[in-house]
Amino acid sequence: MTVNLPEIVSREEWLEARKALLAEEKRYTRERDALNAERRRLPMVEIDKRYVLRGPQGELGLVDLFEGRRQVVVYHFMWLYDTGSGCPSCSAFADQIGHLSHLNARDTTFACISNAPIEQIGAFKARMGWTFPWYSSAGSDFNYDFHVTFDESRAPFEYNYRSKRELEHAGVPVGGWEQPFDLHGLSVFLRDGERVFHTYSAYARGTDNLGFTSDLLDLTPLGRQEEWEEPKGRASAFGAPAGSARIRYHDEYDA
Repeated sequence: MTVNLPEIVSREEWLEARKALLAEEKRYTRERDALNAERRRLPMVEIDKRYVLRGPQGELGLVDLFEGRRQVVVYHFMWLYDTGSGCPSCSAFADQIGHLSHLNARDTTFACISNAPIEQIGAFKARMGWTFPWYSSAGSDFNYDFHVTFDESRAPFEYNYRSKRELEHAGVPVGGWEQPFDLHGLSVFLRDGERVFHTYSAYARGTDNLGFTSDLLDLTPLGRQEEWEEPKGRASAFGAPAGSARIRYHDEYDA
């Protein structure tokens, strides 16, 4: 495979190329700011269904997730039913969750929710050493209504606002998925007293900018070292062994 390696140039030539890219980066920043403003202008939907969730201390409702704050951001943590554990990619994101006081100070709570028994969630959370809130939606419609757990006996299939037919037409092979089956996502809710409103949800690569690992790798010449990235084969050209970039649990990487 012919790999397009970075060109070696003088400092002056590099500076010229870097300034040209900086103009594009600034344009993207302005476009991102405008997109964020449009996101804030989205209408919202009142949640009128009662969901019973479970935490370490017992049952709770959706309004309890806010912990008295005005907003809550929920990460839909994909669960692997065959192993009784969270998925490695979601776990890599969870490893990046920092001190939640910075969110809390802005009237915002963060929590994860999975369609799994709270006992399994607690055991996996302890293994990973995490302290953020993580609740179980098992036995409720929550994951099905927000289209992150798929069981067509419970709800029509939809992911990232597409039906199974639309996904297959786009080249996403969904026909072989066993059910129930999970994928990841993120949802945002706003509270007014006891009333809860759904304001936003994102799925698939719509959650790309969560955390910092992917964003940091995007700044590097080897990138995320995933097969879909261009230029192809960049990491292997620099001696990275095949499959070395595969996401694992943090206690499974070689030293």
